[in-house]
Amino acid sequence: MSIPTIRPFLWFGQNAEDAANFYVSIFRNSKIISVMPSPDPKTPMGVEFEIDGQRLIAFNGGPHYTLTEAVSLMVHCKTQEEVDTYWSALTADGGTPSRCGWLKDKFGLSWQIIPEALTTLMTDKDAARAGRVVQAMLKMTKIDIAGLQTAYDAS
Repeated sequence: MSIPTIRPFLWFGQNAEDAANFYVSIFRNSKIISVMPSPDPKTPMGVEFEIDGQRLIAFNGGPHYTLTEAVSLMVHCKTQEEVDTYWSALTADGGTPSRCGWLKDKFGLSWQIIPEALTTLMTDKDAARAGRVVQAMLKMTKIDIAGLQTAYDAS
């Protein structure tokens, strides 16, 4: 049996190409793979693009369905600088910050900007330390690694 190729398929109103170009501009090692033509030469049917090795398809499906928080893309970051960079870029020009590292970009796509430290600290075997990290995270909008570490180290 062959292994299937699975790609996220994102339904946008009529701005799939703008969204794909926006995402490609933010993430390193990203590119537009192809643009699918439509009967309207001004608006393509969709765009296949790649963000650091992950292929996605952005589709112009009209206003029938909209993106919701039920689907999000998670970005694992190694440093606070990465968290800050992606957070700023994805909330620019009309994006909306939310809680616990979540945000919605200007196209309505939900993202989770999550430092690896969050996962490491909140899964610690010491339940009290892990619990303090979770409580700290629940009070945050953008995740702050130093704040997580402070909560972890508190006694």
